[in-house]
Amino acid sequence: MLSVRDASVFFEARDGRAVQALHRVSLDIPPRGFVVALGTSGCGKSTLLNAMAGFLPLSEGSITLNGRPITRPGADRGVVFQKDTLLPWKTVAENVALGLQFAGASRAQRRERAQELLELVGLQDFADAAPYELSGGMRQRVGLARALAPNPDILLMDEPFGALDSMTREQMQELLVSVWQRTGKQVFFITHSIEEAIFLGTEVIVMSPRPGRIVARFDLDYVQRFAQEGNAKAIKTLPGFAQLREQIRDIVHRSEHTDSAHSADSTEHAAAHAKQGALA
Repeated sequence: MLSVRDASVFFEARDGRAVQALHRVSLDIPPRGFVVALGTSGCGKSTLLNAMAGFLPLSEGSITLNGRPITRPGADRGVVFQKDTLLPWKTVAENVALGLQFAGASRAQRRERAQELLELVGLQDFADAAPYELSGGMRQRVGLARALAPNPDILLMDEPFGALDSMTREQMQELLVSVWQRTGKQVFFITHSIEEAIFLGTEVIVMSPRPGRIVARFDLDYVQRFAQEGNAKAIKTLPGFAQLREQIRDIVHRSEHTDSAHSADSTEHAAAHAKQGALA
């Protein structure tokens, strides 16, 4: 289980002001949990993910994975970004196995694992292709396979489908559900799309900006229903799905309009934190 407790992050702006990016965020991602963070730009979603990945230290609070504190990047967390960052001079299979190469796996082990994962994401016939030969959706499939290669406990996905066209995005959502079901991974997924969040999440958290904080939580089962029934259109046209979409949209819009008071409080808190840090 990944556990976040009272996580806060402070930054120093270019003008020297202290800015609070996250405010006392707490959540759990249980085994086989699929938690989706939803909110407008600047609500701290990516800051939270970067802290989970070990790319960014917390100013306050803690993050643990299976009881171990997260202080740096590790192979127990696979990260997928919106930009696939594939190495253009390596083949698809070599890109998938890159982390295994750094870990010292043999060539045969790397090839076998890469082929296994390419079959999982439906690209078994493209192992020797170059990245430039692939479409955007196919490149994201390679990125997903690469994140899975070291067999991490959790996948951290920062708007991985945000740059894809709507049809490809829906295909990638369905593929991700299949991968999640077959691997049993924990997933933390960031999106701006309310529909995507409702469809994918076993839990959806709605975050409000300045500072980033959780303002609503929803426990859902649409993703399990899709995994069992396989009909995304039928699920997305359910009356309850549409009602929830409007409910979350209202929460997001309300949180935008109430940011100013929280922003003033967080600036004062951040300034006090910066002063404490200077005195320490």
